[in-house]
This record gives sequence, structure tokens and C-alpha cells, in this order.
Amino acid sequence: MTVQPPDVLLEDGWCAEGVPLVAGMDEVGRGALAGVVTVGVAVVGPDALRVPYPEGLTDSKLLTPAARERLEPLVQEWVTAWGVGHATPAEIDEAGIIVALRRAGERALAAAEATCGPVRAVVLDGKHDWLTPPTGDLFDAFEAPPVDAVREVRTVIKGDIRCASVAAASVLAKCARDRLMAAAHEQFPMFGWDSNKGYGAKVHLDALRELGPCDLHRRSWSLPERAPVPAGAVDGR
Repeated sequence: MTVQPPDVLLEDGWCAEGVPLVAGMDEVGRGALAGVVTVGVAVVGPDALRVPYPEGLTDSKLLTPAARERLEPLVQEWVTAWGVGHATPAEIDEAGIIVALRRAGERALAAAEATCGPVRAVVLDGKHDWLTPPTGDLFDAFEAPPVDAVREVRTVIKGDIRCASVAAASVLAKCARDRLMAAAHEQFPMFGWDSNKGYGAKVHLDALRELGPCDLHRRSWSLPERAPVPAGAVDGR
């Protein structure tokens, strides 16, 4: 299947309306059994939109690891500012995946805004706006931006394919999280995180059944139960 390259029509349109900066946003790790959930932000303004985005840019899931690594520094050079934020497995267990996504998104925006200043417009990949806190959500009120910093969020289905800023954010998020999972693999090699990145691959599920979860697993999720040790077995003998 041929995938059309992304465009900057939405970003251009917003800037034409007087919006100085537009942030593309995408997440990775939402459906994993272990590891952080990560959000990438790629901020573009008129200067970035006047030059072509990096050749080959598209949804990170459609790219090989080598292509993503090649694109990452090119994306960082193209955008006006960028940021990556994470939420830990403990936060996911404590508050749920939507609140964790919101926290990671706010952290990514804060990292970008440290370079470019306030961002008031966000293009969010997907159908649902998980970045904007629900009205009256006291549970996560401390994560909400100040009243004078309220952002307009537009959700775009397949935004990581359609919008260049969101595609850029997807590459940043994927590269950052993959590095974290590769490092975690060094500590917990039995789960095969160097290849499956914490998702439910067979080697990961088999290790969970044999060994049980570690500190980086999302324990509130439906993880495979550890197999009972046969009677009389000692240290695997």
C-alpha cells in the first residue's frame, strides 16, 4: 500500500489565522505491558513551515529503526522546538493511562516551551482529546495548565500520517522510548525488550508466566499469571 506523504495544510492554516506556533503531538507505548508511556511534541512556526520537512518523514510505525534514527536529528533541526515527556508505570497504575498520557503530554510541551515560549495550538493524533483535562477533574487538577494558558486542541485521525508536525512528533517519541526500553533490557534481558519494547510478544508473555512481573511492569493491567511452581521443585531443579 502506498502511503501519501504528510502535508502542512493544517499547520499553515492555523499560522495564517495568526497562531504563531503549532505543536504536533503523538504518543507511543500506550498499549505496552511494561515501560513508560511517551509523548513527543514537534512545534512549528512560520519559519519552519517555509522550508521542506525532512525527506521520508511519516508515521514512525511505518519506518524501520534505521530510518527513524536517521530522521530524528533532521526533525529536531527542522522544527522550531521539540520535547519529549514520559509517565512511569507507577503513574499509569495510580492514575490510569489517560491521566498518564496527559502528564506525559504536558511534560513534553513544557520541554518544548522552554525553547520557544508558550504554545496555544496542538494537533493531536487520534480521535480523542486526552490532553485537555475534563472540566471539574479535581483528581488531576494539578496537571492542568493555567487559565491564561488554555490551548486549542484539534484531534486528527491518522494525524501521524497526514500532518507533518504530528509525524515528526511520532518519530521523536518512538526514538526516545525505544532507547529507554533498550536500556531496560540490559537490566531485565529475560523479557526481550530490546525487540518487543514492552509489548505483548511471545517471549515477553512466556517470561511473565515463568518469572512474574518486575518493577517496570504495569501491574494494574491484565498481565499473564505466573505459572505455579511444581511441588518439590527447588530453584528450578
